[in-house]
Amino acid sequence: MVKTAERKAEAATRNRRVIDVPHEGEGGVFSESWFPICLSEEVKPGEIIGRDFLDGRVIVFRGEDGKAYVKTAYCPHVGADLSVGKIVGNNVQCAFHRWEYNTEGRCVRTGIGDPPPPNARLFNFPTAEKFGIIWAFNGKKPHWELPDFEKPTEKLAWRAMHADLYNCDPWIFAANTPDMQHIKVVHGIKFKHDDPHKIVDWSDWGFSYSIHAEHGQGPEIHWRVGILGTSFYMQQGPVNGEWLGVYAGFSLPRPGTHRPFLAIVVERSDGTPEGDEREKRMLDLGTELLTITAAEDKPILDTIHYKPRTLTKGDRTLARYLDFLRNYPRSHHSGDLIK
Repeated sequence: MVKTAERKAEAATRNRRVIDVPHEGEGGVFSESWFPICLSEEVKPGEIIGRDFLDGRVIVFRGEDGKAYVKTAYCPHVGADLSVGKIVGNNVQCAFHRWEYNTEGRCVRTGIGDPPPPNARLFNFPTAEKFGIIWAFNGKKPHWELPDFEKPTEKLAWRAMHADLYNCDPWIFAANTPDMQHIKVVHGIKFKHDDPHKIVDWSDWGFSYSIHAEHGQGPEIHWRVGILGTSFYMQQGPVNGEWLGVYAGFSLPRPGTHRPFLAIVVERSDGTPEGDEREKRMLDLGTELLTITAAEDKPILDTIHYKPRTLTKGDRTLARYLDFLRNYPRSHHSGDLIK
């Protein structure tokens, strides 16, 4: 009987059709998701910087209006990198021939006065700035908006940062959140209830669920956690009775890599010495918890060859998220301009 069961298992393994999750850039397309590009503090009014994104390069700049914009980096004239140009009002001016592009990405002026060609345009990424991070959506129009916390934003304080580069696609880090086995055995989180598969709330663009647990580092947590798209994570709720939020995204500087961008979010001080001390203590606690979590994840994710072959009943939520990823919309509307 044992040998018969083993033979049946071997046959099932041989005959199983494995459908892998598409990797970023596969077939020349990328997830239509919000990706962090840089920290807000990296771009002051009147400044412009360049960053790798998707399979090319973008610029991030602020004009006189103070708003952040993300656009493809290469001037359509002969390909100069606009990140070495300058800001004129709200326009980006190319360093090479002084062509200027407005906030919609359209060329409005050439250096010698020739009429701008109608096709002299940059791809204009939908851009958002929240909790100290500048984000770009890969697509013409966002499918979903970056959310707010349950607490009013004006009553919150935050500390934004980014971690080291990881050698895997952003969705692989995102897949840790529905992976209950990972949460328990890698991070030592002990649920004070059954695994939350049955209470996961799914939407068209992601999921969230609540947990009551003991964190591997000791604190008692009552968290609401979730993923939107392939690159955004949000967490909020009490840690040892005090509210803490995490606003995180996984960038995409090149296929097969990502850099986590994180905002530790806490309730703002009331201006008293006690309030200032509590705010700093909670920011430090959040930073410590995320630093430890990242250190636990990095050697695994840097070397992983992600192929979901043999899942168990403990992987129910992970399996559903992987199906979500397999069907997630992908495109590359900026492809002709970004490289």
